[in-house]
Amino acid sequence: MSVERTRVAIVGGGPAGLLLSHLLHTSGVEHVVLEARSRDEIYRTTRAGILEASSVSTLVDAGMDRVLRDGDRHDGIALRFDGESHRIDLHGLTGSAVWLYPQTEVFADLADRAAANGADVRWQATVTEVLDVRTDHPGVRWTDAEGRERELRCDVLVGADGSHSACRRSLPETVRRHYVHEYPYAWFGVIVEASRSAPELVYTTSEHGFALISQRTDTHQRLYFQCDPDEDPAGWDDARIWHELQRRVAGTDGFRLVEGPVTERSVLRFRSSVVEPVRHGRMLLAGDAAHTVPPTGAKGLNLALADVVVLHDVLTTWFARGAGGGTRGDDLLDEYGRRVSERVWRAQHFSAWMSRMLHSHPAESGFEAKRRVAELRTLVASESGRRFLAEGYTGWGRIIREGAM
Repeated sequence: MSVERTRVAIVGGGPAGLLLSHLLHTSGVEHVVLEARSRDEIYRTTRAGILEASSVSTLVDAGMDRVLRDGDRHDGIALRFDGESHRIDLHGLTGSAVWLYPQTEVFADLADRAAANGADVRWQATVTEVLDVRTDHPGVRWTDAEGRERELRCDVLVGADGSHSACRRSLPETVRRHYVHEYPYAWFGVIVEASRSAPELVYTTSEHGFALISQRTDTHQRLYFQCDPDEDPAGWDDARIWHELQRRVAGTDGFRLVEGPVTERSVLRFRSSVVEPVRHGRMLLAGDAAHTVPPTGAKGLNLALADVVVLHDVLTTWFARGAGGGTRGDDLLDEYGRRVSERVWRAQHFSAWMSRMLHSHPAESGFEAKRRVAELRTLVASESGRRFLAEGYTGWGRIIREGAM
Protein backbone atom coordinates (compact mmCIF):
# COMPACT_ATOMS: atom_id res chain seq x y z
CA MET A 1 0.00 0.00 0.00
CA SER A 2 1.37 3.39 -0.96
CA VAL A 3 1.43 5.97 1.85
CA GLU A 4 1.46 9.68 1.02
CA ARG A 5 1.87 12.74 3.22
CA THR A 6 0.35 16.22 3.09
CA ARG A 7 -0.45 19.02 5.52
CA VAL A 8 -4.25 19.05 5.18
CA ALA A 9 -6.31 16.14 3.90
CA ILE A 10 -9.81 17.23 2.84
CA VAL A 11 -12.39 14.46 2.51
CA GLY A 12 -15.10 15.74 0.18
CA GLY A 13 -14.83 17.67 -3.07
CA GLY A 14 -18.16 19.49 -3.03
CA PRO A 15 -18.43 23.28 -2.57
CA ALA A 16 -17.16 23.19 1.03
CA GLY A 17 -14.12 21.05 0.28
CA LEU A 18 -13.20 22.92 -2.89
CA LEU A 19 -13.59 26.35 -1.28
CA LEU A 20 -11.26 25.23 1.52
CA SER A 21 -8.84 23.94 -1.12
CA HIS A 22 -8.81 27.34 -2.81
CA LEU A 23 -8.33 29.27 0.42
CA LEU A 24 -5.49 26.96 1.50
CA HIS A 25 -3.91 27.41 -1.92
CA THR A 26 -3.92 31.19 -1.50
CA SER A 27 -2.26 30.70 1.91
CA GLY A 28 0.38 28.36 0.52
CA VAL A 29 -0.76 25.37 2.59
CA GLU A 30 -0.19 21.98 0.93
CA HIS A 31 -3.30 19.83 0.81
CA VAL A 32 -5.06 16.95 -0.97
CA VAL A 33 -8.80 16.62 -1.71
CA LEU A 34 -10.41 13.16 -1.85
CA GLU A 35 -13.88 12.96 -3.44
CA ALA A 36 -15.80 9.69 -3.88
CA ARG A 37 -17.76 10.86 -6.94
CA SER A 38 -16.60 12.02 -10.34
CA ARG A 39 -16.70 15.70 -11.18
CA ASP A 40 -19.37 15.08 -13.81
CA GLU A 41 -21.56 13.10 -11.37
CA ILE A 42 -21.57 15.98 -8.89
CA TYR A 43 -22.36 18.54 -11.57
CA ARG A 44 -25.26 16.48 -12.91
CA THR A 45 -26.88 16.30 -9.46
CA THR A 46 -29.58 18.97 -9.56
CA ARG A 47 -29.40 21.27 -6.53
CA ALA A 48 -31.09 24.59 -5.94
CA GLY A 49 -29.19 27.50 -4.49
CA ILE A 50 -29.98 30.75 -2.72
CA LEU A 51 -26.77 32.58 -1.78
CA GLU A 52 -26.63 35.12 1.00
CA ALA A 53 -24.71 38.32 0.27
CA SER A 54 -21.84 37.11 2.48
CA SER A 55 -21.57 33.91 0.40
CA VAL A 56 -21.50 35.94 -2.80
CA SER A 57 -18.77 38.14 -1.31
CA THR A 58 -16.77 35.04 -0.40
CA LEU A 59 -16.90 33.76 -3.98
CA VAL A 60 -16.18 37.16 -5.53
CA ASP A 61 -13.27 37.82 -3.16
CA ALA A 62 -11.87 34.45 -4.22
CA GLY A 63 -11.96 35.56 -7.86
CA MET A 64 -15.16 33.74 -8.85
CA ASP A 65 -17.45 36.56 -9.94
CA ARG A 66 -19.61 34.65 -12.45
CA VAL A 67 -22.37 34.70 -9.83
CA LEU A 68 -22.68 38.46 -10.39
CA ARG A 69 -23.11 37.99 -14.15
CA ASP A 70 -25.16 34.79 -14.31
CA GLY A 71 -26.84 34.81 -10.91
CA ASP A 72 -30.22 36.40 -10.31
CA ARG A 73 -30.27 38.99 -7.54
CA HIS A 74 -33.45 39.01 -5.47
CA ASP A 75 -34.26 41.97 -3.25
CA GLY A 76 -37.36 40.32 -1.81
CA ILE A 77 -39.52 37.22 -1.45
CA ALA A 78 -43.28 36.75 -1.21
CA LEU A 79 -45.31 34.96 1.45
CA ARG A 80 -48.60 33.80 -0.04
CA PHE A 81 -51.55 32.78 2.13
CA ASP A 82 -55.30 33.41 2.16
CA GLY A 83 -54.95 33.48 -1.63
CA GLU A 84 -52.86 36.67 -1.62
CA SER A 85 -49.14 37.45 -1.89
CA HIS A 86 -47.32 39.64 0.64
CA ARG A 87 -43.84 40.87 -0.35
CA ILE A 88 -41.01 40.90 2.17
CA ASP A 89 -38.61 43.66 1.10
CA LEU A 90 -35.31 42.01 2.05
CA HIS A 91 -33.13 44.84 0.83
CA GLY A 92 -35.29 47.60 2.20
CA LEU A 93 -35.40 45.99 5.64
CA THR A 94 -31.76 44.87 5.91
CA GLY A 95 -29.74 46.54 3.16
CA SER A 96 -28.90 43.05 1.84
CA ALA A 97 -30.12 40.86 -1.00
CA VAL A 98 -29.82 37.19 -1.95
CA TRP A 99 -28.76 35.62 -5.24
CA LEU A 100 -30.47 32.74 -7.00
CA TYR A 101 -27.48 30.71 -8.25
CA PRO A 102 -27.71 26.89 -8.37
CA GLN A 103 -25.31 24.96 -6.17
CA THR A 104 -24.15 23.06 -9.25
CA GLU A 105 -22.82 26.34 -10.67
CA VAL A 106 -21.06 27.16 -7.39
CA PHE A 107 -19.45 23.72 -7.63
CA ALA A 108 -18.47 24.28 -11.28
CA ASP A 109 -16.82 27.62 -10.45
CA LEU A 110 -14.86 26.09 -7.57
CA ALA A 111 -13.87 22.99 -9.57
CA ASP A 112 -12.62 25.18 -12.42
CA ARG A 113 -10.64 27.27 -9.95
CA ALA A 114 -9.14 24.13 -8.37
CA ALA A 115 -7.99 22.97 -11.80
CA ALA A 116 -6.52 26.41 -12.56
CA ASN A 117 -4.70 26.34 -9.21
CA GLY A 118 -3.26 22.91 -9.98
CA ALA A 119 -4.90 21.62 -6.81
CA ASP A 120 -4.45 17.95 -5.97
CA VAL A 121 -8.08 16.80 -6.24
CA ARG A 122 -8.56 13.03 -6.46
CA TRP A 123 -11.97 12.26 -8.00
CA GLN A 124 -13.54 8.81 -7.43
CA ALA A 125 -11.45 8.41 -4.29
CA THR A 126 -13.48 6.54 -1.66
CA VAL A 127 -12.42 6.80 1.97
CA THR A 128 -12.72 3.43 3.72
CA GLU A 129 -11.16 4.17 7.13
CA VAL A 130 -10.25 7.16 9.25
CA LEU A 131 -6.96 6.74 11.08
CA ASP A 132 -5.36 8.02 14.30
CA VAL A 133 -7.15 11.36 14.62
CA ARG A 134 -5.97 11.81 18.21
CA THR A 135 -2.32 11.77 17.16
CA ASP A 136 -0.26 14.38 15.32
CA HIS A 137 -0.29 12.19 12.18
CA PRO A 138 -3.97 11.44 11.39
CA GLY A 139 -4.99 10.08 8.04
CA VAL A 140 -7.34 7.99 5.93
CA ARG A 141 -7.26 4.81 3.91
CA TRP A 142 -8.95 5.16 0.54
CA THR A 143 -9.42 3.35 -2.75
CA ASP A 144 -8.94 4.95 -6.15
CA ALA A 145 -11.06 4.53 -9.27
CA GLU A 146 -9.19 1.31 -10.13
CA GLY A 147 -9.84 -0.18 -6.69
CA ARG A 148 -6.27 0.18 -5.42
CA GLU A 149 -5.99 0.80 -1.68
CA ARG A 150 -4.02 3.89 -0.65
CA GLU A 151 -3.16 5.72 2.56
CA LEU A 152 -2.85 9.45 3.14
CA ARG A 153 -1.33 10.97 6.29
CA CYS A 154 -1.58 14.62 7.25
CA ASP A 155 -1.24 17.21 10.01
CA VAL A 156 -4.98 17.83 10.12
CA LEU A 157 -7.95 16.03 8.59
CA VAL A 158 -11.09 17.88 7.42
CA GLY A 159 -14.35 16.02 6.90
CA ALA A 160 -16.38 17.94 4.31
CA ASP A 161 -17.95 14.79 2.90
CA GLY A 162 -21.64 15.57 3.21
CA SER A 163 -24.55 14.25 5.23
CA HIS A 164 -23.38 10.62 4.92
CA SER A 165 -19.92 11.56 6.15
CA ALA A 166 -17.42 8.77 6.75
CA CYS A 167 -15.48 11.19 8.94
CA ARG A 168 -18.48 11.91 11.15
CA ARG A 169 -19.19 8.18 11.51
CA SER A 170 -15.68 7.74 12.90
CA LEU A 171 -16.49 9.92 15.93
CA PRO A 172 -16.68 7.60 18.98
CA GLU A 173 -20.14 7.29 20.53
CA THR A 174 -18.64 8.37 23.85
CA VAL A 175 -17.65 11.70 22.28
CA ARG A 176 -20.37 12.45 19.75
CA ARG A 177 -23.53 14.39 20.56
CA HIS A 178 -26.04 14.21 17.72
CA TYR A 179 -29.11 16.46 17.78
CA VAL A 180 -31.69 15.34 15.21
CA HIS A 181 -35.24 16.25 14.21
CA GLU A 182 -37.12 14.39 11.47
CA TYR A 183 -40.00 16.24 9.79
CA PRO A 184 -43.27 14.47 8.87
CA TYR A 185 -43.31 16.00 5.37
CA ALA A 186 -41.04 16.34 2.35
CA TRP A 187 -40.84 18.38 -0.86
CA PHE A 188 -41.85 17.06 -4.25
CA GLY A 189 -39.47 18.97 -6.52
CA VAL A 190 -39.84 19.41 -10.27
CA ILE A 191 -37.97 21.19 -13.03
CA VAL A 192 -40.31 22.39 -15.78
CA GLU A 193 -39.86 23.89 -19.21
CA ALA A 194 -41.69 27.18 -18.72
CA SER A 195 -41.12 30.89 -18.33
CA ARG A 196 -41.15 32.48 -14.89
CA SER A 197 -44.41 32.70 -13.01
CA ALA A 198 -43.12 35.37 -10.61
CA PRO A 199 -40.05 37.66 -10.46
CA GLU A 200 -39.07 36.47 -6.96
CA LEU A 201 -39.52 33.36 -4.84
CA VAL A 202 -43.07 32.75 -3.59
CA TYR A 203 -43.57 30.73 -0.39
CA THR A 204 -47.19 29.56 -0.37
CA THR A 205 -49.36 27.85 2.22
CA SER A 206 -53.00 26.91 1.78
CA GLU A 207 -55.54 24.35 2.93
CA HIS A 208 -53.99 22.02 0.35
CA GLY A 209 -50.44 22.39 1.71
CA PHE A 210 -47.19 24.22 1.02
CA ALA A 211 -45.68 25.16 -2.35
CA LEU A 212 -42.54 27.07 -3.32
CA ILE A 213 -42.39 28.88 -6.63
CA SER A 214 -38.74 29.36 -7.52
CA GLN A 215 -36.85 30.28 -10.67
CA ARG A 216 -33.93 28.74 -12.51
CA THR A 217 -33.42 30.20 -16.01
CA ASP A 218 -35.51 32.05 -18.56
CA THR A 219 -36.74 28.71 -19.94
CA HIS A 220 -36.67 26.29 -16.97
CA GLN A 221 -38.12 26.72 -13.48
CA ARG A 222 -37.77 24.87 -10.18
CA LEU A 223 -41.02 24.29 -8.25
CA TYR A 224 -41.82 22.36 -5.06
CA PHE A 225 -44.89 21.25 -3.18
CA GLN A 226 -45.29 19.52 0.17
CA CYS A 227 -45.75 15.76 0.07
CA ASP A 228 -45.40 12.63 2.18
CA PRO A 229 -41.74 11.60 2.71
CA ASP A 230 -42.47 8.20 1.14
CA GLU A 231 -44.18 9.63 -1.96
CA ASP A 232 -43.14 7.94 -5.21
CA PRO A 233 -42.44 10.62 -7.86
CA ALA A 234 -42.90 8.04 -10.63
CA GLY A 235 -46.59 7.91 -9.76
CA TRP A 236 -47.19 11.52 -10.79
CA ASP A 237 -47.77 12.52 -14.40
CA ASP A 238 -47.51 16.13 -15.61
CA ALA A 239 -51.25 16.82 -15.38
CA ARG A 240 -51.45 15.67 -11.77
CA ILE A 241 -48.38 17.73 -10.79
CA TRP A 242 -49.76 20.92 -12.34
CA HIS A 243 -53.19 20.38 -10.79
CA GLU A 244 -51.60 20.09 -7.35
CA LEU A 245 -49.39 23.15 -7.80
CA GLN A 246 -52.16 25.33 -9.25
CA ARG A 247 -54.64 24.60 -6.48
CA ARG A 248 -52.06 25.45 -3.82
CA VAL A 249 -51.33 28.90 -5.25
CA ALA A 250 -54.89 29.74 -6.34
CA GLY A 251 -56.44 32.91 -4.94
CA THR A 252 -58.84 35.75 -5.50
CA ASP A 253 -56.07 37.75 -7.20
CA GLY A 254 -56.08 35.31 -10.12
CA PHE A 255 -52.43 34.23 -9.73
CA ARG A 256 -51.59 31.17 -11.86
CA LEU A 257 -48.39 29.35 -12.72
CA VAL A 258 -47.02 29.24 -16.25
CA GLU A 259 -47.18 25.56 -17.22
CA GLY A 260 -44.87 23.43 -19.33
CA PRO A 261 -43.42 19.90 -19.60
CA VAL A 262 -41.96 18.42 -16.41
CA THR A 263 -38.38 17.36 -17.14
CA GLU A 264 -37.26 16.19 -13.66
CA ARG A 265 -39.07 15.09 -10.51
CA SER A 266 -37.78 13.95 -7.12
CA VAL A 267 -38.69 13.86 -3.42
CA LEU A 268 -36.54 15.77 -0.94
CA ARG A 269 -36.81 14.64 2.68
CA PHE A 270 -36.52 17.09 5.57
CA ARG A 271 -34.09 16.71 8.45
CA SER A 272 -32.45 18.98 10.98
CA SER A 273 -29.25 17.69 12.55
CA VAL A 274 -26.22 19.04 14.40
CA VAL A 275 -23.17 17.05 15.45
CA GLU A 276 -21.03 18.28 18.31
CA PRO A 277 -18.15 18.62 18.79
CA VAL A 278 -16.94 19.50 15.30
CA ARG A 279 -13.39 18.75 16.36
CA HIS A 280 -12.07 15.40 17.58
CA GLY A 281 -8.31 15.31 17.91
CA ARG A 282 -6.99 16.59 14.61
CA MET A 283 -10.17 15.90 12.65
CA LEU A 284 -12.63 18.74 12.02
CA LEU A 285 -16.06 18.58 10.37
CA ALA A 286 -17.52 21.21 8.02
CA GLY A 287 -20.73 21.71 6.05
CA ASP A 288 -23.28 18.91 5.84
CA ALA A 289 -20.88 16.55 7.62
CA ALA A 290 -21.46 18.68 10.74
CA HIS A 291 -25.05 19.88 10.26
CA THR A 292 -28.02 19.73 7.92
CA VAL A 293 -31.10 21.93 7.72
CA PRO A 294 -34.42 21.68 5.87
CA PRO A 295 -34.37 23.71 2.66
CA THR A 296 -37.15 26.11 3.68
CA GLY A 297 -34.76 28.75 5.02
CA ALA A 298 -32.17 28.36 2.21
CA LYS A 299 -29.33 27.90 4.69
CA GLY A 300 -27.49 24.65 3.83
CA LEU A 301 -24.95 25.86 1.26
CA ASN A 302 -24.48 29.17 3.03
CA LEU A 303 -23.64 27.44 6.30
CA ALA A 304 -21.09 25.23 4.54
CA LEU A 305 -19.31 28.18 2.91
CA ALA A 306 -19.33 30.15 6.17
CA ASP A 307 -17.86 27.14 8.03
CA VAL A 308 -14.99 26.97 5.59
CA VAL A 309 -14.12 30.67 5.84
CA VAL A 310 -13.80 30.33 9.62
CA LEU A 311 -11.99 26.99 9.37
CA HIS A 312 -9.41 28.43 6.98
CA ASP A 313 -8.77 31.31 9.36
CA VAL A 314 -8.28 28.94 12.31
CA LEU A 315 -6.04 26.55 10.37
CA THR A 316 -3.75 29.27 9.04
CA THR A 317 -3.35 30.64 12.57
CA TRP A 318 -2.65 27.12 13.84
CA PHE A 319 -0.02 26.50 11.17
CA ALA A 320 1.53 29.93 11.75
CA ARG A 321 2.09 28.92 15.38
CA GLY A 322 4.01 25.84 14.34
CA ALA A 323 1.06 23.47 13.98
CA GLY A 324 0.50 23.66 17.70
CA GLY A 325 3.91 22.25 18.56
CA GLY A 326 2.47 18.70 18.58
CA THR A 327 -0.89 17.75 20.01
CA ARG A 328 -0.23 19.81 23.15
CA GLY A 329 -1.17 22.99 21.29
CA ASP A 330 -4.22 21.61 19.48
CA ASP A 331 -6.73 23.33 21.75
CA LEU A 332 -6.44 26.27 19.36
CA LEU A 333 -8.46 24.19 16.88
CA ASP A 334 -11.46 24.40 19.23
CA GLU A 335 -11.78 28.04 18.18
CA TYR A 336 -13.38 26.78 14.96
CA GLY A 337 -16.32 25.13 16.73
CA ARG A 338 -16.81 28.07 19.05
CA ARG A 339 -17.01 30.54 16.18
CA VAL A 340 -19.38 28.60 13.92
CA SER A 341 -21.77 27.33 16.61
CA GLU A 342 -23.72 30.60 16.93
CA ARG A 343 -24.52 30.76 13.23
CA VAL A 344 -25.36 27.05 12.98
CA TRP A 345 -27.94 27.17 15.76
CA ARG A 346 -29.46 30.43 14.50
CA ALA A 347 -29.86 28.77 11.10
CA GLN A 348 -31.41 25.69 12.69
CA HIS A 349 -33.95 27.82 14.52
CA PHE A 350 -34.76 29.92 11.46
CA SER A 351 -35.14 26.90 9.17
CA ALA A 352 -37.35 25.02 11.64
CA TRP A 353 -39.46 28.15 12.26
CA MET A 354 -40.02 28.76 8.56
CA SER A 355 -40.85 25.09 7.99
CA ARG A 356 -43.37 24.84 10.81
CA MET A 357 -45.04 28.13 9.96
CA LEU A 358 -45.55 27.27 6.28
CA HIS A 359 -46.23 23.52 6.25
CA SER A 360 -49.32 21.69 7.37
CA HIS A 361 -48.78 18.68 9.64
CA PRO A 362 -50.40 15.33 8.74
CA ALA A 363 -52.10 15.26 12.15
CA GLU A 364 -52.63 19.02 12.31
CA SER A 365 -55.77 20.16 14.13
CA GLY A 366 -58.07 22.86 12.83
CA PHE A 367 -56.83 25.06 15.66
CA GLU A 368 -53.18 24.69 14.60
CA ALA A 369 -53.99 25.40 10.95
CA LYS A 370 -55.77 28.63 11.94
CA ARG A 371 -52.96 29.54 14.35
CA ARG A 372 -50.32 29.25 11.57
CA VAL A 373 -52.28 31.58 9.32
CA ALA A 374 -52.65 34.04 12.22
CA GLU A 375 -48.88 33.90 12.69
CA LEU A 376 -48.37 34.77 9.03
CA ARG A 377 -50.86 37.63 9.20
CA THR A 378 -49.15 38.99 12.31
CA LEU A 379 -45.74 38.68 10.67
CA VAL A 380 -46.53 40.55 7.46
CA ALA A 381 -48.46 43.27 9.33
CA SER A 382 -45.49 44.07 11.56
CA GLU A 383 -42.33 45.82 10.36
CA SER A 384 -40.44 44.15 13.20
CA GLY A 385 -41.79 40.77 12.11
CA ARG A 386 -40.86 41.35 8.48
CA ARG A 387 -37.40 42.51 9.54
CA PHE A 388 -36.90 39.38 11.67
CA LEU A 389 -37.64 37.20 8.65
CA ALA A 390 -35.51 39.36 6.32
CA GLU A 391 -32.51 39.29 8.68
CA GLY A 392 -32.70 35.52 8.93
CA TYR A 393 -33.18 34.99 5.20
CA THR A 394 -30.26 37.24 4.24
CA GLY A 395 -27.98 35.85 6.94
CA TRP A 396 -27.93 38.24 9.91
CA GLY A 397 -25.25 40.45 8.34
CA ARG A 398 -22.28 41.58 10.41
CA ILE A 399 -23.54 39.94 13.60
CA ILE A 400 -22.51 36.56 12.25
CA ARG A 401 -19.66 37.53 9.95
CA GLU A 402 -17.75 39.08 12.84
CA GLY A 403 -18.47 36.13 15.12
CA ALA A 404 -20.29 38.24 17.71
CA MET A 405 -23.25 37.19 19.82
